[in-house]
Amino acid sequence: MSLLGPVEIRNLAEKLDIRPTKKLGQNFVIDGGTVRRIVRVAGLRPDDVVIEVGPGLGSLTLALLPEVRGVVAVEIDPVLAAQLPLTVAERAPEFAERLTVVLADAMRVLPEDLPEDLPTALVANLPYNVSVPVVLHLLETLPSLRTILIMVQSEVADRLAAAPGSKIYGIPSVKAAWYADVRRAGPVGRTVFWPVPNVDSGLVAMTRREPPSTRAAREDVFAVVDAAFAQRRKTLRAALASWAGTPAAAEQALRAAGIDPSERGEQLTVEDFARIAENRA
Repeated sequence: MSLLGPVEIRNLAEKLDIRPTKKLGQNFVIDGGTVRRIVRVAGLRPDDVVIEVGPGLGSLTLALLPEVRGVVAVEIDPVLAAQLPLTVAERAPEFAERLTVVLADAMRVLPEDLPEDLPTALVANLPYNVSVPVVLHLLETLPSLRTILIMVQSEVADRLAAAPGSKIYGIPSVKAAWYADVRRAGPVGRTVFWPVPNVDSGLVAMTRREPPSTRAAREDVFAVVDAAFAQRRKTLRAALASWAGTPAAAEQALRAAGIDPSERGEQLTVEDFARIAENRA
């Protein structure tokens, strides 16, 4: 099996009349060393089924297929979705049966849209413009996911992995922490992409864990998170006033949860937000 090189990727794109678009957040990985590194860092097992979002021309797909039991490639572009099985059949025929292509929007894909053997890992070069919503959607709808390794815009990687007390800690940080332990897994240079983006990228690794032990539903906890960071410069007493009904009701919920009403959202853990949701009057 051989991976796609920079010249082959450009030639294939030209043959398909594919021009990477900002609208779909398309930046194709053209560096074989980078895709091998992604697969290595992902820590995949031979029995894993990987869901890959936005496989594009197949650079990462080809590197994944020999390492796992199956790859489910979710592609929104019908031209790319039709080409991917052909590329795999040509360059890695011995692994072609491991590939399933699903023509769908990853933001809306559901378990019933996928093969019966549901994914245990997400490995993907995610489009910059939808990376956080896609990850949160898949974590919610695919409890089978055990591990995640994604390549995203460096700033997004920082936010996802941020800890409480950081200025960049916010909604993505808290919601990701509901599902998983999150960490930065290394930087990625701009020149490994075509076209070359005007921002740096980074790898983010996630390991699924049990959500906080709480009586509150996930939706209710996330509503508190959204409210707290909608006006992040305000104290929680003020920021949660509309969520609770009044500033006094917000203060009551905060005190019942053991949270100082003068704190700000960036100082709280996901467990703190869960306790606040539990104590809403």
